[in-house]
Amino acid sequence: MFVKICGITRPVDAAAAVEAGANALGFVFWPNSPRFVDPYTARAIAGGLPPFVVPVGVFVNQPAEYVRGVAALVGLGAVQLHGDEDPAYLAGIRHAVIKAVPVGDGSEQLDQWSPRTTLLLDVRDPVARGGTGRTIDWTAAASIAKRRRSLLAGGLTPDNVAEAIALVQPYGIDVSSGVERSPGVKDPARIRALFEAVNGHYPSRS
Repeated sequence: MFVKICGITRPVDAAAAVEAGANALGFVFWPNSPRFVDPYTARAIAGGLPPFVVPVGVFVNQPAEYVRGVAALVGLGAVQLHGDEDPAYLAGIRHAVIKAVPVGDGSEQLDQWSPRTTLLLDVRDPVARGGTGRTIDWTAAASIAKRRRSLLAGGLTPDNVAEAIALVQPYGIDVSSGVERSPGVKDPARIRALFEAVNGHYPSRS
């Protein structure tokens, strides 16, 4: 099970996530987010990651030129788009792309994205753009995950993640608020509990 811990702002939180078994860490570069981290801080954190942990940059309706610049500066392995970007926008992005899509949209909107684009299934929130702590319709998410490479997000916690995985069967999960003490400040105990729940239900890929 691929696990991404998002909203990393501190080296200590990155270390806790890596120690627990995270495959990827998310850095939010959207200034309106309470989990915003400046690119230079993110570069310092990402520079200390093991080679098997992927740094992912999260952007919201920001120019492709800016995304490319931050990706190069930080050394991102992928970019995650949480805004109103359309498929044409991806032509200006050279990295692997994760596109957040609100569950409940018609399948025709989902099918506009190339199969090479990983979908992140999350709550529709035009203000917060993620990290809301609200769960999505897992049954609807499961129907998408059956036909598209998908990451499940939206209100996942150590208490509900095993049930969510069992029902949706996604490629992976993306967790932020569910392992926090406050926005941008992770709780090491909750991170460990999340991985215990994930690995108790679904053997880790190695």
